[in-house]
Amino acid sequence: MTTLPPGSTIGIIGGGQLGRMLSIAAAQIGYRCHIFAPEESGPAADVCAKWVQGDYSDSAALAAFADDVDVVTFEFENVEPDPLRSIAAHAPLYPPIDALEIGQDRIREKTFAADCGARTADWAEVNSRADLDAAITKIGTPAILKTTRFGYDGKGQARIIKLGDADIAWDALSDAGTLILEKMVPFAHEFSLLIARDQQGSIAFWDAPENVHKDGILATSTVPAHPKVLEQVPAARALARRIAEKLNYVGVFAIEFFASDEGPVFNEMAPRVHNSGHWTIEGAVTSQFENHIRAVIGLPLGGTKLAAPGVEMRNLIGADADKWLEWASDPLTHLHLYGKHEARAGRKMGHITRLTGL
Repeated sequence: MTTLPPGSTIGIIGGGQLGRMLSIAAAQIGYRCHIFAPEESGPAADVCAKWVQGDYSDSAALAAFADDVDVVTFEFENVEPDPLRSIAAHAPLYPPIDALEIGQDRIREKTFAADCGARTADWAEVNSRADLDAAITKIGTPAILKTTRFGYDGKGQARIIKLGDADIAWDALSDAGTLILEKMVPFAHEFSLLIARDQQGSIAFWDAPENVHKDGILATSTVPAHPKVLEQVPAARALARRIAEKLNYVGVFAIEFFASDEGPVFNEMAPRVHNSGHWTIEGAVTSQFENHIRAVIGLPLGGTKLAAPGVEMRNLIGADADKWLEWASDPLTHLHLYGKHEARAGRKMGHITRLTGL
């Protein structure tokens, strides 16, 4: 392990809000960030040291980008892994590409999680209309038909509550290639684990936030979570540790769970910093963003204890951000806006955090 000194440059693949918050965290401890993204600009452009425009599939451009930085990481998983392999000869890349490949494919993800001992929802691969009928017969309803790739914030999903919904679901998603049908899991609460692992193999966990989704998009994350969630955190952490060690993971990742009567049910994994961890910026001793930076540059992890008895994070979605003056006028609210210029419906424009119990 080599620890990069302050003044070193971190390359980030992707220039969205996660790249923005990673760049801010890096700058606070003396590091520069260069962004590689296909757009001319983005949320991270306001705070990074350099923006390089290039296509994620351009291996030569990625190699040249890696030559200009000391280490490379990525802010989201919807990047083809093969071109990223061109980086290896030019700069270290964290997290490992194996984690990226698993995290961007629902079938590989569930298979891998099950191999690590996870309980998952019943599921079946779907490649044809006949496959869908067979999957419904096997799994039953209610179920959710999903794309295996490029799904987030409720996109790429169709619910099948009764048999008559199958045609509508198939028509909506059949052009997306291989699909997966998942049995809907009865649960009372949703939660996530945020996990950091450094280059020496040390692992740290933050308190598990309880998450509430609206229209498939994360609405709020709250710590501490409901007692039913807290009862299931040890088992979830044991699974997360096995996953991190099997992947030889470096950086921060998140796993989303359903708190069911049978214990934690693995939903999905994100091999990156995660929306449900935004509360850690003010709510923990060290944020998920700083600990990700610490891990990839070779520093030891910072503390993850709560900075207050409780923390609440709310996403500002679409027109919610128009209330910026109201949020900023509340002395107990921390306002984060991502610099996006168009507040479309369903678009994450920022978030607010409140420390409670002080």
